[in-house]
Amino acid sequence: MIRSELVGKLAQSHPHLPRPVVGAALNAILSKIMDSLAQGQRVEVRGFGNFSSKVRKARMGRDPRTGAPVAVASKRILHFRASKLLLEQLNHPTTPG
Repeated sequence: MIRSELVGKLAQSHPHLPRPVVGAALNAILSKIMDSLAQGQRVEVRGFGNFSSKVRKARMGRDPRTGAPVAVASKRILHFRASKLLLEQLNHPTTPG
């Protein structure tokens, strides 16, 4: 599902809200999550999961084509841990599919 499909589904489930308002609300939520992660904070969405950023240390990698060593810089990566409720829904879906 892409962002426009998500906005459409949310607008359908809340017909009293215009589609642009639903889109603006979704954008506000996602930008706040991104800002918090960029500041190194952990974001928890109850019933969905936890987002956090972790630091991956600098290391020596290798070029797969030549086999030559290549320095890989330290960087932050996104880590997501699904909630128990989400995992249960994934492993025991209520609808066939």
